[in-house]
Amino acid sequence: MKIYNTLTKSVDEFVPNEPGKVKMYTCGPTVYHFAHIGNLRSYIMEDVLEKTFGYLGYDVKRVMNITDVGHLSSDADTGEDKMVKGAKREHKTVMQIAQFYTDAFFSDCKKLNIKKPEVVDPATNCIDRIIDTVQGLMDKGFAYKAGENVYFDTSKLAQYYVLSDQNEDALKVGVREDVEEDTNKRNKTDFVLWFTKSKFENQALKWDSPWGVGYPGWHIECSCISMKHLGDSMDIHCGGVDNIFPHHTNEIAQSEAFLGHKWCNYWFHVHHLNDKSGKMSKSKGDFLTVSLLEEKGYSPLAYRLFCLQSHYRKPLEFSYEVLDSMQATYQKLLRRVSNLAEEGSVDQATFDAINQKFMDAIGNDLNTAMAVTCVYDALSADTNDATKLALIQSFDKVLSLDLCSMREAKKASTAAGASSATVGICTDGTDVSDPDLAKNVEEKIVERKNAKKEKNFALADQIRAELLADGIVIEDTREGVKWRRA
Repeated sequence: MKIYNTLTKSVDEFVPNEPGKVKMYTCGPTVYHFAHIGNLRSYIMEDVLEKTFGYLGYDVKRVMNITDVGHLSSDADTGEDKMVKGAKREHKTVMQIAQFYTDAFFSDCKKLNIKKPEVVDPATNCIDRIIDTVQGLMDKGFAYKAGENVYFDTSKLAQYYVLSDQNEDALKVGVREDVEEDTNKRNKTDFVLWFTKSKFENQALKWDSPWGVGYPGWHIECSCISMKHLGDSMDIHCGGVDNIFPHHTNEIAQSEAFLGHKWCNYWFHVHHLNDKSGKMSKSKGDFLTVSLLEEKGYSPLAYRLFCLQSHYRKPLEFSYEVLDSMQATYQKLLRRVSNLAEEGSVDQATFDAINQKFMDAIGNDLNTAMAVTCVYDALSADTNDATKLALIQSFDKVLSLDLCSMREAKKASTAAGASSATVGICTDGTDVSDPDLAKNVEEKIVERKNAKKEKNFALADQIRAELLADGIVIEDTREGVKWRRA
């Protein structure tokens, strides 16, 4: 497998530290608000990366942190604590906010078929290790106390800007010009390892430490959580491009200063999702969530397909017009797969040839657009349906688009006897004269009912949208499901 490595600025052959095994770390969410779909683009592509490693035969251990303390509104140790900001906004405690938005994040991930990492650990679970690591950095001369806070001294490093093209002369204080300079820092690039009450007198979460009552800075948590679960080295670290500087740059600085050796060999970064006004961001106030897309009738997996159609290292521009097209494409794809018959046996030679193209695509710096093309190649191949179905099922281990969901729903509706039972009430008399239409609508209503029973609400919404696209409106009432022409 080859992957673009931000550390080397090149597409490198992936060689793990231990043959056959991958230690993978993902920067998780700061759980003060819902994740927007731009955030989730990164998690979709990291999910594809993990599943690609598995598809290619690697044993993957993936770790993700949950930031529930220490992340300020500026990534450069300035501004308001994001968790406190969320608690004030909703008149809840910080821990209530953290739990609610952690659950919401993983609910969104489930809708998008993003696999939950093997290890998920919040920063507040790692305070003792953080304190020990900060003390270790002080003992080694890489950290100092000033103004009651503890800072990492970047001047002690031979090279600080290992991931980015930043340089000290070009660096603005706190990244933004309107941020007041922290006069406690010896160097502009130094960053906080531990805050005390000197930063926020009424900070909600705080712990005793050798430097006073306080709480950790944002950057130190990822180093400590990864070392806790993956040991003193890992293979690949993931995040969005906005994490490159300062977050990941600071992670490397503090981790390698503490350990005394190289910490991570490969760095994987996903580019921004933009709308017409620029990068999608919570700071704009009104941002797009998975729930909002569902409310507008879109399947979350149509959004996943939208992300897969572009390379992860390219900016992706969102619009509803494009998503409309992707929703229609996704529905057509589901219908084509649902019409495959389970007859005959798999033609192994054809399977191997098309599967190799798929493996070449995902193994070539995660070329998901070409991987999706392999799905169409499989469907149009000169082979039997059993082979096509085997290929689709295999590819979906990585793409995770539930490409057989409509097929399974059809099987369930047949088993329930949908073809002979009236399950919906027609409210448009002209439709009764078209038995084929009535039969088709009733089958779809059964599919939707079964999907809702299985709590597959995305599929239920997708069936409603599919009927609407065909000119049929369905309504849930006390008397049952009613339908009519649009």
